[in-house]
Amino acid sequence: MNCKLTLLGVLFFAITSLQSQEINSGEFGKGLFNIVGKDSSWTMKIGLRVQLQGASIWAKDQKNETTFLIRRSRLKFKGFTFSPKLKYKIELGLSNRDQSGASVFTGNAPRYILDAVLIWNFYQNFELWVGQTKLPGNRERIISSGNLQQVDRSLLNSRFNIDRDFGVQLQHRFNITDQFIIKEIISLAQGEGRNVTTGNLGGHQYTGRLELLPFGDFSNKGDYKGADLKREKTPKLALAASYDYNNNAVKTRSNQGSYMETDTGFFETNITTLFIDAMFKYKGFSFMAEYADRTADNPFASNSDGTLTGDILQIGKGINLQSGYLLKSNWEFSGRYTNVTLDKTVTNINSEKQYTLGVSKYIVGQKLKIQSDLSYLNIANTNNKVVYRIQCDIHF
Repeated sequence: MNCKLTLLGVLFFAITSLQSQEINSGEFGKGLFNIVGKDSSWTMKIGLRVQLQGASIWAKDQKNETTFLIRRSRLKFKGFTFSPKLKYKIELGLSNRDQSGASVFTGNAPRYILDAVLIWNFYQNFELWVGQTKLPGNRERIISSGNLQQVDRSLLNSRFNIDRDFGVQLQHRFNITDQFIIKEIISLAQGEGRNVTTGNLGGHQYTGRLELLPFGDFSNKGDYKGADLKREKTPKLALAASYDYNNNAVKTRSNQGSYMETDTGFFETNITTLFIDAMFKYKGFSFMAEYADRTADNPFASNSDGTLTGDILQIGKGINLQSGYLLKSNWEFSGRYTNVTLDKTVTNINSEKQYTLGVSKYIVGQKLKIQSDLSYLNIANTNNKVVYRIQCDIHF
């Protein structure tokens, strides 16, 4: 009931705002409405997108599992207020998968809010971001789920990503030649993920990211989009590294995973995560590579008397290689190889290798597309799995 009232309130605000403002409805995929205040002191673009997915899983000596679901459904608002240098972004999750993870730490409420951030371009190429948004971690995670090359992200991302959190980020870019661009991001966050209401239980999370673009900017921010839909006329390359330090972390995967509760409160340990990634595009060909490495000072959670609680840190390494080629007919064929090796002496989890072949038809770019992929998951000393997925994306 509360969910319905909240969404009705958002829609009522948007609709009533339209009555006294200038309204423009652009081409498909550019937002449902583009609103401009009468004095031009603010703007708001309202967008909606949904992903419809079907999947089937086969494993030896196990019954075939088939699922159909709304994988994602998002309502998005963005624009500026007071000045074009003060922008905002709000994104709400509407599907059950978007809202999952409710607990006492989130007020026992669904986690509706994905992004709620203010962006202030306060001086030249400097931007200050304040609020809840994605941390500057691995490239695959920063790429929007609506701009992915395959149906969903890789195993590396599910094991190691640092997702969203509340905090502040300072972003900057500069040129060292006419083409060579360097981008820097530093972030200070709460360190326990999104929509936390209980306050900071451990320490804080510090993240830095450095990006090098030796051949200049990609077309239409293509360094953070899957396929080379713009068919870059000259080679484009982005190289990046992120370092994340979560001081006195209280969750099993840095700011993700489950809380490590003890007899006296919460187990705390320092967790570091290193990401190295690259993106290359040229004439419809794209290649992305990622490496992740996570370590912790103490990977075994314990009580005050030294007895183990049973919670363990998800530490280890992973690599992800992904490539695709876009035909002139806007059909794309892609392949991905992922290898995740968690520290078995800590996690008791066997290494995982996944091979994925994908095919996509971009009807209106990333805004209307059909994607399908077939994956073979090889897990050491256990039954292997074959996974087939098909998904339709529509973005207004």
